[in-house]
Amino acid sequence: MGKTFTLYKLRTMYDKRGVRNLMLNSFGKLLRTYSIDELPQLFNVLKGNMSIVGPRPLLLEYLPLYNEIQLQRHEVKPGITGWAQINGRNKLEWGKRFELDIWYVHNQSLKLDILIISKTIQRLLAPKDVKPDGLKEEKKFKGNISHQW
Repeated sequence: MGKTFTLYKLRTMYDKRGVRNLMLNSFGKLLRTYSIDELPQLFNVLKGNMSIVGPRPLLLEYLPLYNEIQLQRHEVKPGITGWAQINGRNKLEWGKRFELDIWYVHNQSLKLDILIISKTIQRLLAPKDVKPDGLKEEKKFKGNISHQW
């Protein structure tokens, strides 16, 4: 756990001006809405870098920003889906995402993983809490999130 690896994912975003302001084309929005862009991560699972269920891997640039509690998310393998994904996905604020990830780390079980997988399938069939326009710059993790857990 806690090792860096190459994350496989379909590229759904393009940059028409050569800057970080990324936009999605209509096909990319469809792929992201139904999480089809995540399918190549099954190769990461087969390689042993990821699990089906676990905290979603985040950008490497966030590593130095984690506090001691947030680092606990690396005590388990990252997953294609996770507790935060079925409880709000990328509409959650960073503090809540970390809270849910840490809760999962401390409560991980086969029963919980089966629940997460079944809820993920429900979310895929009836997408909600998806921001198909991607992560805007102002919503990137900047560290120093206080926690209430």
